[in-house]
Amino acid sequence: MQIQAAFRTDEIRRTPPTPQDEMRAGMSYFHETIWKGVPKFLRRVDTALKNIGIQERVPYNAPVIQFSSWMGGDRDGNPRVTPEVTRDVCLLARMMAANLYFSQIEDLMFELSMWRCNEELRVRADELHSSSKRYAKHYIEFWKQIPPNEPYRVVLGNVRDKLYNTRERSRQLLANGKSDIPEDSTFTNAEQILEPLELCYRSLCACGDRPIADGSLLDFLRQVSTFGLSLVRLDIRQESDRHTDVLDAITKHLGVGSYREWSEEHRREWLLSELRGKRPLFGPDLPKTEEIADVLDTFNVIAELPPDNFGAYIISMATSPSDVLAVELLQRECHVQQPLRVVPLFEKLADLEAAPASMACLFSINWYRDRIKGKQEVMIGYSDSGKDAGRLSAAWQLYKAQEELVKVAKQYGVKLTMFHGRGGTVGRGGGPTHLAILSQPPDTIHGSLRVTVQGEVIEKSFGEEHLCFRTLQRFTAATLEHGMHPPVSPKSEWRALMDEMAVVATKEYRSIVFQEPRFVEYFRLATPELEYGRMNIGSRPSKRKPSGGIESLRAIPWIFAWTQTRFHLPVWLGFGAAFKHVIQKDTKNLHTLQEMYNQWPFFRVTIDLVEMVFAKGGPGIAALYDKLLVSEELRPFGDRLRANYEENKLFLLQIAGHKDLLEGDPYLKQRLRLRDAYITTLNVFQAYTLKQIRDPDYHVTVRPHLSKDYMESTKPAAELVKLNPASEYAPGLEDTLILTMKGIAAGLQNTG
Repeated sequence: MQIQAAFRTDEIRRTPPTPQDEMRAGMSYFHETIWKGVPKFLRRVDTALKNIGIQERVPYNAPVIQFSSWMGGDRDGNPRVTPEVTRDVCLLARMMAANLYFSQIEDLMFELSMWRCNEELRVRADELHSSSKRYAKHYIEFWKQIPPNEPYRVVLGNVRDKLYNTRERSRQLLANGKSDIPEDSTFTNAEQILEPLELCYRSLCACGDRPIADGSLLDFLRQVSTFGLSLVRLDIRQESDRHTDVLDAITKHLGVGSYREWSEEHRREWLLSELRGKRPLFGPDLPKTEEIADVLDTFNVIAELPPDNFGAYIISMATSPSDVLAVELLQRECHVQQPLRVVPLFEKLADLEAAPASMACLFSINWYRDRIKGKQEVMIGYSDSGKDAGRLSAAWQLYKAQEELVKVAKQYGVKLTMFHGRGGTVGRGGGPTHLAILSQPPDTIHGSLRVTVQGEVIEKSFGEEHLCFRTLQRFTAATLEHGMHPPVSPKSEWRALMDEMAVVATKEYRSIVFQEPRFVEYFRLATPELEYGRMNIGSRPSKRKPSGGIESLRAIPWIFAWTQTRFHLPVWLGFGAAFKHVIQKDTKNLHTLQEMYNQWPFFRVTIDLVEMVFAKGGPGIAALYDKLLVSEELRPFGDRLRANYEENKLFLLQIAGHKDLLEGDPYLKQRLRLRDAYITTLNVFQAYTLKQIRDPDYHVTVRPHLSKDYMESTKPAAELVKLNPASEYAPGLEDTLILTMKGIAAGLQNTG
């Protein structure tokens, strides 16, 4: 039944998803797997502790893993994420959380039927029993008055009723913007739910019923501590430049000059003087453009909603201390009672290099140190740093930036949490979780880290119960292992070699991607980048700015386009030039590189992932795209890149000591071999479809593979064409292209 239903369902999304759609899709993983997966995983941790002689369980109020989300909060270059969307998403999450708790509390009431309890619980149950409303309108027949000889049920019945009100209030606010349910009849924070549950737990333990307390009740306590009332905390992300626009409008309105034109030092001085003072900076008369109103309205939504809805405020493209102080000031001006922690996101190579000095400057400000209370989070971006300088240089700069940031934090007595902004693909920092964590520099994890699980890999991490369990296990195990057995620090000669190679790799990468006059033209001809937006797989536009070249293109379409043609240029470009340079300079360097591969986890993981990408690559496929789609004068450029590809591959094998790709992972090698015939077929379909789309006069003659009788009797092709009547291309071409894109992406998934 399910196979047939899937087969009869349209393969293609016909309209782009809204941010609310994305949020609902993301939340479905909580509903389906994560909600039950967390307590199950924590029981496994309890067992592991018991096995090594530790009898205590993991405390329910110290969550091992917590979840946040960007869905509906990430407005970086996405005009569809408005303040209204953020508000809707927060209320929707609250409603879903209350619904999950509500369905679970009934099971718990069924289990906790015992009459014996401690005095504390008895007093509470008697109070509730005498004051409870016997006939509330929304009560169904099953919800009759609970007898006083079931004290646990009396207490939990009150929790259930409040959860019902909490859910209904969120539903009404979401639908109408107002609610007739008073807030004091609902739960407004997680502590209010935990209090009666803790009371039940203490009572059971006091009466000798610890095994009962450690059953479903403990699981429930752990869920409340992990998910709170908002299910996930929403992170807000906005580009630093947008905050500069707002402050520029404010300073001009106040008549003190143009904030945008001030030096960094002047900006800092002014921001701090305002943060230390109390005067309001602006009123309703502030002249606002649409963009400025959007930023301020977002802060107003943060101020309006309960603080446990939100996690961090992340500043993308952060470059300097004033970027952080600007957000702190705007939070205060918009009356955010419990300000969000502000997290700078350093992405490009130059910003990563300057990050330690920026944070040192912030930590040296007394006002800021008092504000953060000894804790700071810094996010580092793998996608945009890779797009900016190539994978080798980006990986090394990310490694060094983390080392330096930790030193700075130690110097000022601040506990630093690194937030890794990784994508799913290797070009965006993806890779096996366990190895990725273990290859981080020593002292950079300290028992806690944050990571992104991107949309394109959520299914593989949390799509089924066993996958969810394994994902939670991997993150926890690797984080513990990194702390107990820190990886080796690189030797000084390894560092020197990496520094030298990074300079050469960046130069090679940028000379082709940013300085080659016709590279953008070649890229757009040789890949399906221009057609990518038709897939409707996300709510964000593929570019931060509608005009502009590679620098304005988002990291996902940049990587995706090259993945489709099996050329993976952003991953490997620069490696070969770097290796060639140092080996030609001194042949002993080859031995040093091999030593680095064998002894240094960071270098080994970097090389192994690129090797895996080469195993999935196919320069012959890329040549077919060139032959069909690229103008004749640009084809030598493609030939040169493919020669570069082969040279890179040879150097990589030499350093890894392998005769063949994936020699050290025969299982993966076999999986890729099995898949290759299918992906190659899709590539050929795609290349010819692109040719027909771009050149309507081009005709492909194919031998029919279905009998004429079958075609005439079922008319499947004609039916499918009706699904997309708005296409500007010949019937079926657009659908064929989208299906090949989906198939190739699935076939080239990050199997590492």
